[in-house]
Amino acid sequence: MDGIHEKLEALKSLLRGYDSAAIAFSGGVDSSFLLKTASDVLGERTAAITAAPPFVPQRELSEASAFCRVYGIRQIVLPAADFRLEAARKNPPDRCYLCKRELFSGICGKAREEGFRVVAEGSNTDDLSDVRPGMRALRELEVRSPLLEAGLSKAEIRKLSLEAGLSTWDKPSFACLASRFPVGEEITDAKLRRVEDSEQLLRELGFRQFRVRSHGDLARIELLPEELETAVRPENRGKIMEALQNYGFRYITLDLTGFRSGSMNEVQNT
Repeated sequence: MDGIHEKLEALKSLLRGYDSAAIAFSGGVDSSFLLKTASDVLGERTAAITAAPPFVPQRELSEASAFCRVYGIRQIVLPAADFRLEAARKNPPDRCYLCKRELFSGICGKAREEGFRVVAEGSNTDDLSDVRPGMRALRELEVRSPLLEAGLSKAEIRKLSLEAGLSTWDKPSFACLASRFPVGEEITDAKLRRVEDSEQLLRELGFRQFRVRSHGDLARIELLPEELETAVRPENRGKIMEALQNYGFRYITLDLTGFRSGSMNEVQNT
């Protein structure tokens, strides 16, 4: 983390140069740090714009709104009805691009309507090492990624968030619920809700980082390797099996490889 505070100053310099900026805000580690820093630098010349498509759990939306209330930052929420996601729901190989293009078109349109000169979002240098088709949509719409431009990594953002006293500094990584489905499996509201409910159960049982991947009637649970043993304890195993079957899954499996971001890309690339 050499030069972490120099990177922070570079970030602030970028934000000052925007004059005014709307921050695409999901409530995650990166966008929370970006929004708070933008608010510190730009004051009332910044605001959060939060897209609320059906691919985002209600819990994430509630936490994003709570963050804005705590820090007195104006938040604009774009409801699901504002977006046309029929093409993305079919889950083609470029789903992430189609979804990102639609969501950020709405965010950019709202930002222009509100008079903001720049739209910024929270990608960081770690995002360069993963498959991120949505980055193309950001480039096309001229959305800025100041954390990435300042050279900040996820670990550095967490450290700076801790220094700033942000409660999000150790928040587990989250990806939209659409990422739980393999390419070609249609994404319906019912499927989204059963994944959301399943992951909420794991959270209530005390698991920290997880995904419930949907493969038709089969749920593939990814947990941190050190938490695999906890999942198969009789009291937890029974609760997980019963709940997920009630939510609509017929088969429940535990992925012994453990949690890793983007594991559906493995399915796509085989």
